[in-house]
Amino acid sequence: MSAGQWAALIAAGAFVLLVVILAIPLIKLGRTLDEATIAIRKAHLNSDPIFNGANTTLNHVNTQLDRVDGITANAQAVTGNVSALSSVFTATLGGPLVKVAAFSYGVNRALKARRKAKADGEGKHSRRSRRPGGRKGVS
Repeated sequence: MSAGQWAALIAAGAFVLLVVILAIPLIKLGRTLDEATIAIRKAHLNSDPIFNGANTTLNHVNTQLDRVDGITANAQAVTGNVSALSSVFTATLGGPLVKVAAFSYGVNRALKARRKAKADGEGKHSRRSRRPGGRKGVS
């Protein structure tokens, strides 16, 4: 064999070695892609029950929200009724109660003023009736 043939043989061996070295990562990449494909298929198959469960949950939530809407509407109606009842109570009993309270306050003030005037009057009367000599008597 000549030197050229030996060089061609070495170059062919190096090329085979390069192909083998590059083939290993390509084989691993192919396996990774196969595993990813399998995982995607499993996720697709397992996602149907998850989506069905989520749909059922959302239906239950919507039912509960409808109930809450009904409760809120009833609470609003009760609030309106209480407001109306309060207005009726104020109109019916509020005016007379205010008048009674004002009257009792006025009577109370008048009685206090009368007592005070009576107490002041007795004190002044007793001082006037005394004479400088210490004798009580008619003037």
